[in-house]
Amino acid sequence: MNAETRRPLLFAVAGAVALSLGGLLWLSRALFDSTAAPDGKGASLLDLLLEGQRGGPRVARRRLGPPPAQQRWQSPLRQACPIRDPDEQRRLAALLAALPQQRRRIRIDPSNYGERLRSDIAGNRLDPRPRVVVLHETVYGLNSAINTFLTHHPDDANQVSYHTLIGEKGEVIDTVPPEQRAFGAGFSAFEGRWAVTSRKVSGSINNFALHISLETPIDGEDAAAEHSGYSDAQYDALALVLADWMRRFPIRAEAITTHRHVDLGQERSDPRSFRWEQLHRRLAALGVIC
Repeated sequence: MNAETRRPLLFAVAGAVALSLGGLLWLSRALFDSTAAPDGKGASLLDLLLEGQRGGPRVARRRLGPPPAQQRWQSPLRQACPIRDPDEQRRLAALLAALPQQRRRIRIDPSNYGERLRSDIAGNRLDPRPRVVVLHETVYGLNSAINTFLTHHPDDANQVSYHTLIGEKGEVIDTVPPEQRAFGAGFSAFEGRWAVTSRKVSGSINNFALHISLETPIDGEDAAAEHSGYSDAQYDALALVLADWMRRFPIRAEAITTHRHVDLGQERSDPRSFRWEQLHRRLAALGVIC
């Protein structure tokens, strides 16, 4: 084949290559550029090609609304740091070292707790790591709370638990592992955040909260605004558990709050008669604040 006859063939091959490259360029753009309709709800070509592998059309995600406005939390733990007592520091350090052997673990009914979820009902990602601690009180005795947690509750409205209970003598009773979700607060929010993880109930902080409850003294087993308060042993145990959690999870001192504050229904008042200065002093001695 001479040069004259090869020239048209070369032009044809070059044209085919150019068309192929152009087609590949168009396809790559189509795969990654949205072919959305004017309302912005269309799918990209890549999404359409993957539909068959996903078992059907993609479900559009939607952002869920924020929780209702609530009063801003003013943390009592942000007050000026106390002068640390070396004797108290040594005493609490020894108690913290012994805490793993002192804790008591109870297996409660599975209806009263659940897994921490990584997405809400609309498919939006959630961070399930504990970032808030909610303080409660039992209102009735320790055994009453434990019996409630051991009871099967098929109705969502009756399901309840805390991660940890603190007895009047300083007993530490773990009922839900921190890695799982305790049902300690229903309709609730903290600093404008909640997670909507069920269509049956409203938003809640349970998916990113830890719940701890102090046993109420016997004179507080009523609806009065106050009672005689909590024992020194309870404040010690509470500080120890909180120090452990604050070292294990991304929990700031300012994110230790009360059931009364997070409750959007404004029906809770616990923990009543709580003395923040007692907790503040102990947390400072343990070195997790100040």
